Amino acid sequence: MSNSGIVTGATIELDTIRLAKYTGGKNALVAQGGGQRGIFTSGVLDAFLLSNFDPFDVFYGTSAGALNLCGFLCRQKGIGRAFILDLTTDPMFFNLFRYIRRKQHLGIDWAVDKISDYPYKLDIDMGRKVLADRKAFAAVTDTSRLFDHYLPMLQDDWRKVMIATCAIPRLYNQAVEFEHGIYVDGGVSASIPVQEAWRKEARCIIVIRTEGEDLETEVEEEMRNDNTQWYRGSFNLVQERWQQKLSSWKQDWASFFTEQLQRSKEEKLRHVHLEALNGGRWLFGAEDIYRLSYLLGEKFDSGLADMLMVHYQTYSLTQDFLHNPPDDCFIVQIKPARPLLSSSLMSEREALLHDYQMGLDAGFRFVEMYASVSTRITSHFHHS
Repeated sequence: MSNSGIVTGATIELDTIRLAKYTGGKNALVAQGGGQRGIFTSGVLDAFLLSNFDPFDVFYGTSAGALNLCGFLCRQKGIGRAFILDLTTDPMFFNLFRYIRRKQHLGIDWAVDKISDYPYKLDIDMGRKVLADRKAFAAVTDTSRLFDHYLPMLQDDWRKVMIATCAIPRLYNQAVEFEHGIYVDGGVSASIPVQEAWRKEARCIIVIRTEGEDLETEVEEEMRNDNTQWYRGSFNLVQERWQQKLSSWKQDWASFFTEQLQRSKEEKLRHVHLEALNGGRWLFGAEDIYRLSYLLGEKFDSGLADMLMVHYQTYSLTQDFLHNPPDDCFIVQIKPARPLLSSSLMSEREALLHDYQMGLDAGFRFVEMYASVSTRITSHFHHS
């Protein structure tokens, strides 16, 4: 029996009896990014707050997922929704024509400043009290080796950490420098930081996704079958193997992207609201980054190609991990029942409100399911 499952606003597909065996240990909450699609996550977390639900020991988020987790920990229902609905739709955050004319980059700094002040006023002090002895981390990508790295959230440098996890290459104007490294968007190397939660001994892992159906990826057969290294070894070892292949990838990356661009175009014909090549785990997919580079008159250089390659391959491995986790943990994905109406950026207000409601529905359904599992555990101990 599989120790993974899915919860949407419409269905529950998991073995609750099996799940109950894993909830007594270390519980982790993981939030994927996805730009404005993160409003689905806002809905899930607001459902948690309305239900007074927080059985988690550790938190991991990437990009918009990390921002949403901040609002959850600060116990401010609606602040994640407001960040996306009010601030990321403002021309001060992003204006395509100004961006193309090199007049404006992604306004992460502006948005973080706005959410920190009235009328929003993210209550970081409350977040620290709520977190207490627990831990919360934002995923970033180390630019020197393109490895995932995890920065503690809600500390004195919380603003800088939020900017780093959202610093999408090409859209944000620079990498973010700390004493311990220089980082860009965590979506490059850890779109869904579920492996890190498992590496740090979380055994019941709840993952909030911002996409419906999984994307087809092509993981090498040797990686699929090498369970010992994949499950028991450091994920860095796997990444090192991909790093060793980068030189050969570079020789053929042009044909690789030609194939992926064609696939993306075909998907656009089938879906009005495209799940981009990387499912919105970056704000833009490969096709959009390529096109924007062309509009800007910039070379689509090997550095960006490396990032896209690492992203594509590590996400492929992550997808396998989600559906086939090791025996010592249980993973539940909370995800949309169908593709979200919103895009990664420049979404319509009606689409965002629709997707927020989808998140609320999924969040309430998960809380109800989890409560039944907890009741079963309590009943078991009473009868023992």
